[in-house]
Amino acid sequence: MRTLILSDLHLGSVTRADVLRRPELRAPLLEASADAQRVVLLGDVLELRHGPMRDALAAARPFFEELGRALAGKELVIVAGNHDHALVEPWLVGRSEEAGTRGLGVEQLLDPAQSSPALERIAGWVSPARLRVAYPGLWVRPDVFATHGHYLDCHLTVPTLERLSVGAMSRLLGRPASQFDSVADYEAVGAPVFAWRDAVARDGPTGSALNGGATVTAWDAIRGAGAHDARTIRASLRWLRGRAVAAAFPVAVGALNRAGIGPLRADVSMSELRRAGLRAMGEVAARLGLGDAYVVFGHTHRAGPLPGDLEEEWRGPAGARLVNAGSWTYSRAFLTETPGESPYWPGSLVTVDDDGPPVLARMLQDRTLAQLAPARAVYFPRINAGN
Repeated sequence: MRTLILSDLHLGSVTRADVLRRPELRAPLLEASADAQRVVLLGDVLELRHGPMRDALAAARPFFEELGRALAGKELVIVAGNHDHALVEPWLVGRSEEAGTRGLGVEQLLDPAQSSPALERIAGWVSPARLRVAYPGLWVRPDVFATHGHYLDCHLTVPTLERLSVGAMSRLLGRPASQFDSVADYEAVGAPVFAWRDAVARDGPTGSALNGGATVTAWDAIRGAGAHDARTIRASLRWLRGRAVAAAFPVAVGALNRAGIGPLRADVSMSELRRAGLRAMGEVAARLGLGDAYVVFGHTHRAGPLPGDLEEEWRGPAGARLVNAGSWTYSRAFLTETPGESPYWPGSLVTVDDDGPPVLARMLQDRTLAQLAPARAVYFPRINAGN
């Protein structure tokens, strides 16, 4: 059975960065789906941190209806991530109220109706395809496990907003990530953070502090602090601000480590983003007992392994073979003008057949940057995204 896995669609993004909202960009995916018996949407399918769920659902409906027709009589599986954790939150709350409920395993298979009203609605849109829900992951075959990957934030050494949030919750609850050994541990520190952000976005739009724009801008200032373009006063002021942020950043990271939020590093280079994400996901795979399985994940938006990547970086400490499905999100800050040059180029998916390793494919490398750009984009400073 052929399974297609794609992650991080972020349908409903207010920046209109979700490329699958556009018919001409979802056409290659729909064509590929015709040869598959199952499609897995591996988390952050909906963007629920930018505003009300009703807005995200309205933006996503045409995609789901077209995908359902392409998969008629076949199966669609949705796995929740951190940006759409609300899709499974009603089920998680309900099971906590039942006496004798066992702890969460690495795979729970659910009907849409028992998961949430939103997923029940999506099930109607994708008919005549069949919708199933999996959380926090899905065994695609006995040696291939697929999960969104948001648990990796608990072990990340890069001080992202998500990492700081779960680190603070871990410290508050007295549950250090170094002692995690179950899904329940990861949910205990992550679910309260996700619930708060979902509540903030429930009735109105949120700002860049929650949608990631502020973080990207700050990192760009830190990276650019060494290059002084004095052609204009404005450029000089930007350089001075960058120098100030860069000088304060290691001090701030040190303070967070002393406060028990770490371990964190002050390195936010593109290569360190890649390495840190892989180290963290390998740690999750080891702690959840996934052994040497192929572990397909998303979350970081960095597809791989790609030609030139070091094989050893994509191996977890317990032998897990990591594969990142990338994203279907236009993030100008991480892209270059050359199609496919950046590992963050949108349009990646992973194919899993009955045997053989999962295969990463990049579907939109025939499109230019201008063709991918949304009509009304929110542009952040471009980062050197070659790693």
